[in-house]
Amino acid sequence: MLIPRQVAPELIVETLSHGRFDLAADAPGRMTLVCFYRGLHCPICAMYLKELERLTPEFAERNVTTIAISSDNESRALEMGKKIGANDLRLGYGLSLVDARKWGLYISTSRGKTSIGIEEPERFSEPGLFLIRPDRTIYYLSVQSMPFVRPNFRELLQAIDFAIAHDYPARGEYIGEL
Repeated sequence: MLIPRQVAPELIVETLSHGRFDLAADAPGRMTLVCFYRGLHCPICAMYLKELERLTPEFAERNVTTIAISSDNESRALEMGKKIGANDLRLGYGLSLVDARKWGLYISTSRGKTSIGIEEPERFSEPGLFLIRPDRTIYYLSVQSMPFVRPNFRELLQAIDFAIAHDYPARGEYIGEL
């Protein structure tokens, strides 16, 4: 189980138009927002990523870089990029399910075509959202076992503003005896 304030797992993926992404080499002023999404087959992901694309400049104003990553192959990632109008948001692809599991993501199996008529991959990861500090420690994490009820990006921006203003530490780090 991943714990806030611990070092995040390694994360290296190709992106559509920003070269190779390596979390260890990413150099955000404040944090990296890593948004794991289910893939092209998920209509909720498309809406969610459109919002992240729209708000990426606001994250950048706070020195937070953004990336959305799935286990989709390059061609499916390209389709998703077109669908969401990806420009500012880095779109990564090819996440291995082994790496997805290291990040604590849930893995699902295909149920065929989705409501938008796109075939689900045989296996894929469910959503997760992480804020990672420049030293690669986890500041915030949210992992879902279902595609719906995801963290709101506008509220996350407000939370980041609060954390900056009050030097608020990562919480949920206690793993001792109870």
